[in-house]
Amino acid sequence: MPLEALTAVSSIDGRYRGASEALALYFSEYALMHKRLVVECEYLIALSKTPKTGVRRFSDNEIRLLRKLLNISLEDARAIKAIEKETNHDVKAIEYFIKQKLEKTSLADVAEWAHFALTSEDVNSVAHGFALRSAIEGVILPALQDVERALMAEVKAHAKTPMLARTHGQSASPTTFGKEMRVFLERLRRQVDTLATGSILVKWGGATGNYNAHVAASPEVDWLRFAKRFIDGLNTGTSGKKYLIKIVLNKVTTQVEPHDTYAELFDNMRRINTILLDFSQDIWRYISDGWVVQKPKAGEVGSSTMPHKVNPIDFENAEGNLGVANALFEHFSRKLPVSRLQRDLSDSTVKRTFGSAFAHSVIAYKSLVRGMGKVSVNKRAMLDALRAHPEVLAEAIQTALRREGVPVPYEKLKELTRGREVSLGDFAKFINGLDISDKTKKRLKALRPETYIGLADKIARSL
Repeated sequence: MPLEALTAVSSIDGRYRGASEALALYFSEYALMHKRLVVECEYLIALSKTPKTGVRRFSDNEIRLLRKLLNISLEDARAIKAIEKETNHDVKAIEYFIKQKLEKTSLADVAEWAHFALTSEDVNSVAHGFALRSAIEGVILPALQDVERALMAEVKAHAKTPMLARTHGQSASPTTFGKEMRVFLERLRRQVDTLATGSILVKWGGATGNYNAHVAASPEVDWLRFAKRFIDGLNTGTSGKKYLIKIVLNKVTTQVEPHDTYAELFDNMRRINTILLDFSQDIWRYISDGWVVQKPKAGEVGSSTMPHKVNPIDFENAEGNLGVANALFEHFSRKLPVSRLQRDLSDSTVKRTFGSAFAHSVIAYKSLVRGMGKVSVNKRAMLDALRAHPEVLAEAIQTALRREGVPVPYEKLKELTRGREVSLGDFAKFINGLDISDKTKKRLKALRPETYIGLADKIARSL
C-alpha cells in the first residue's frame, strides 16, 4: 500500500500531518542525511584551514562547491539509501556519497579525506545536536510562544473576574480567572526560558574518544584545540546566524557522548508538557462546570447521538498527545545516558524516534491554541457559583477576629460553618454577637465572596 496521509501507520504522518510536518525538516531520514553531510563537509573545510593536517588549502570557490553538495534532492537521498543497502551502514553511505561527488570536481584529490579519523558517533552526535537545536528554535519555541500569547490574552481580559477557588475539590478562598491563568503562564515561561538558553554536548574524539587515529596520522596538530574551535564554529551559521541553543564540545567521552544534556533537554520538555497537561485538565473542568463556554462551530457535531453536545475536544486532544510525548521523553531520558561500556547501538534506534515526541508535543500546543480561541469565560456562571458558597468568608472573618483579640476565633467559625450550609445572614448574626467595635462589625458584614479576592488582580496584572 503506497504511503500517504490515509495509509500512514503513525497518526503523526497521517491524521496530524498538517500540524507536525514542519518537523520533517529536522527529524526525517532525509533531514538526518542532510545534517550528516553538513558535519562531514564543514569538517573537511576546517581541515583545509588548519596547518599540518595534510589537507591542502581550499579556494573560496571550492568551499562554495563543497557546501553546494549539501543541497541534496530526494533523488540524492535515495542514492545514499542505495549505498547504505550495500554497506549496511548509514554513516559510511554518507562518506561514500561525498567521495563519489568529489571525484567529479576539482576536489577529487581530497576525496579520501572525507570522514578522516572519525567514528560514526562523531558525525551523529553533532548531526542530532543540529536537529534538536533547529527543531526547538524553528518549531517548538514559536509554538510555545503562541500558547503563551493565548494565556496572556486571558490574563489581561480576566485579571479582575472573580472565581471560586477549590482546594481538595472543595470551595476555597476566591481568586480570579486571570490570576489562575497567570499561574500557568509563569510556570510555562520559566521552563521555556530554560529550554531556549540550554546547550547540547557533542563529541569529536574518534573511535573511543581519545583522538587515537588523529594523532597517529597527524601528530603535529593540536587536535583538542581543533575540535573545540570546530564545534564552537558550528554555533554560527554560514549566513552569520547566531543560534540560541549552543552546541558544546564534551572533551571527555567514550565512543559516544554520554547524552546527559539530552536527558536535561527532554526532562525540560517533559516539564513544559506536564504544565500544559495540568492546564488542559483545569480548562476541561471549567468547561464541565459551565464557567468556560465553547463557541459552537457551524457544521461540527459533538456526539453521534446527542445533538446538544459541544465537546472540549481540543483540550482532550492536547492532553492525550502530551501524555504520549512525555512517555517518549521519559524513555529518552532514562535510556540514552546508559550505554554498555564504550557503547552499544541501542541508542541509535531510539534517537530516530525524537521526532515523534516533538511532533506529539507540537500537535498538543496547536490544539491548545485552537481550543483557547474557541472558548469564552461565563462571568455570570462564575459569579453565581461564588455567591453560592458564602462559607469561603469564614477565613476572612476568623483572621480579622484574631487581630481584634477575640478568643479562639477559628474554632468559633469552625463550629458555625464546618459541614453546614451557611448564608450571609448567618454570618451577620454571628458578627452581631461578638464583643468588637461597631466599625469592625460593619466592615466584616460588608464582606462578599466576589470581592474577597485579595491581591489576585494585582498578581495577574504584574506583567
